[in-house]
Amino acid sequence: MAISDEKYVSFTTFTKDGRPKPTPVWIADLGDGKIGFTTFSTSWKVKRLNNDPKVSVQPSDSRGTPTPGSTEQTGTAIAAQGAEFVRVRDVIKSKYGFQYTMIDMVGKVRKAIGKDSGTDTAIIITLDG
Repeated sequence: MAISDEKYVSFTTFTKDGRPKPTPVWIADLGDGKIGFTTFSTSWKVKRLNNDPKVSVQPSDSRGTPTPGSTEQTGTAIAAQGAEFVRVRDVIKSKYGFQYTMIDMVGKVRKAIGKDSGTDTAIIITLDG
């Protein structure tokens, strides 16, 4: 099973001093040898990627606990907006359907009340070899 077939993965970014910061995320195959997901531009994931593009992903449950017996994969990631965000959003929406719609609505409410930027950024991951 490919990592993009998983429902959740633990996505790990790294702080400036090198500490790992795992977060559970949805994941989808972007069809070009890359995988990705969407998030808020104001998220810590995006802020950490701006300092260090090194990441890892590992199959997990919805809380980010790695699936027993699974293997961590390393790679690099970028945060993208505009047309790239739309492309990734559409792939995620296709895979997760109603769940995506509900999460997107929550994001829009949070943006409206000034709590977040709303889901406006794609994280595009290129796995190592």
